[in-house]
Amino acid sequence: MNWLASTLLSSIGKKLMMAITGLCFCGFLAGHLAGNLTIYLGKDAFNSYAEHLHSLGPIITLVELGLLFSALVHILTGATLFYQNLKARPVRYSVNKSAGGRTLGSRTMPYTGFILLVFIVLHLINFHFIDKTDTTIYQIVHSAFANYVYVVIYVFAMIVAAIHISHGLWSAFQTLGANHVKYMPFIRGLSYVFSIIIVLGFGFLPIYLAYIA
Repeated sequence: MNWLASTLLSSIGKKLMMAITGLCFCGFLAGHLAGNLTIYLGKDAFNSYAEHLHSLGPIITLVELGLLFSALVHILTGATLFYQNLKARPVRYSVNKSAGGRTLGSRTMPYTGFILLVFIVLHLINFHFIDKTDTTIYQIVHSAFANYVYVVIYVFAMIVAAIHISHGLWSAFQTLGANHVKYMPFIRGLSYVFSIIIVLGFGFLPIYLAYIA
């Protein structure tokens, strides 16, 4: 087990854990978005979707525990890598250029990650850790987005998520060994498309509920 621990604690091991957990979250976002889109079919369809998830019982509990574990690994590993990078380069470069293929997503990964962490906590408080007695999930969501401040926060968070994913998704594949001159342009393009789907898919939902539904 010592070799496993030393591998995971190495720089390469940390990047592998970041890649795997990051891909898990992208998969979760895709599934979560697909479920949330049922809200366009009406409150009955959305409530039925939520009740179906609730009926899965232990399976949902296992998924939630898996997501929590992945989140802890992703956050702690990311924070460690960020600290190690700062320690290795304590003095910032006087000129900050986008050389070497650096993008907005790659330059802001630690900061967008922190913003998303704060948003996730707020999101869980508003939708998960809330009294669901004598109400429905549609009513909870509709009431939350009746607050225009939260609509702005939510849309802003989705923009941040898209920026984070635009770099994180293709970088994860690269870390896992998909760094090939033939395939990497396609993977990068797919990452940008996925990030756009996330920001539009999630970002329009609160606007729809607040102003249209």
